[in-house]
Amino acid sequence: MVWSAAAAGGAARCVGAGERTARAPEAGMSLTEALNRFTELGAEWVLWLLLGLSVISIAIMVERAIALYKRRGDAAALARLLQTHLDEGRVDELLAALRDRRSIEAVVLRAGLARRHEGPAAAEEAMQAAQVAERQELDRYLAFLGTVGSNAPFIGLAGTVIGIMQAFRNLGGNLQAGASSTVMSAIAEALVATLIGLLVAVPAVIAFNYFQRRIKVRINDTQVVVHTLLGYLKARSAAKTAAAADSKD
Repeated sequence: MVWSAAAAGGAARCVGAGERTARAPEAGMSLTEALNRFTELGAEWVLWLLLGLSVISIAIMVERAIALYKRRGDAAALARLLQTHLDEGRVDELLAALRDRRSIEAVVLRAGLARRHEGPAAAEEAMQAAQVAERQELDRYLAFLGTVGSNAPFIGLAGTVIGIMQAFRNLGGNLQAGASSTVMSAIAEALVATLIGLLVAVPAVIAFNYFQRRIKVRINDTQVVVHTLLGYLKARSAAKTAAAADSKD
């Protein structure tokens, strides 16, 4: 009797352990199951995400185009104006004329003229600092355009993959006649996500490259006025040095 009770207890413990073992997988969720449940959400959220990125990209394009337009200028004309005023010694009038101008060339030139009395080196440093500040201002938000242009196709592709997985899951659960045509229709709809991703990415890439090119050209245009002013300041500094040497002799 004792042996029978012990055997029964052992069997009960084995059965209990077996039940706990059988229930263990149900308590947790594998990574594959978690991903499958995620794909059950469908690809519509991907389309909304791409739509949001597209709206933000268009807003940035418009804002950057306006910013560049407001900072437009004629570097050659400004260089001629600078040379005329320097030759006639009317630097204060030149500063007054530049006060309300917002072009990159005018901002850089004002920075150099403000420190002209400290010598060519100080003026050059001031103009370089102004160039860097203007470049940072013009580059604002362009990183977002570059990121969208690089990643929007992959986001759209992810939506397509999710849609295709969902279509095949539906096919596996419905093998009736006509189910394959339904799945093909679902796959065609899923491919829309890839198309939307490309439509979002292409304008962003074009705008990014265009703005980068325009900014580079505008920054390079400032070199005209920079070298004009530095040439004047260096010549004046050399003349002062020569005059000081003659006075000592």
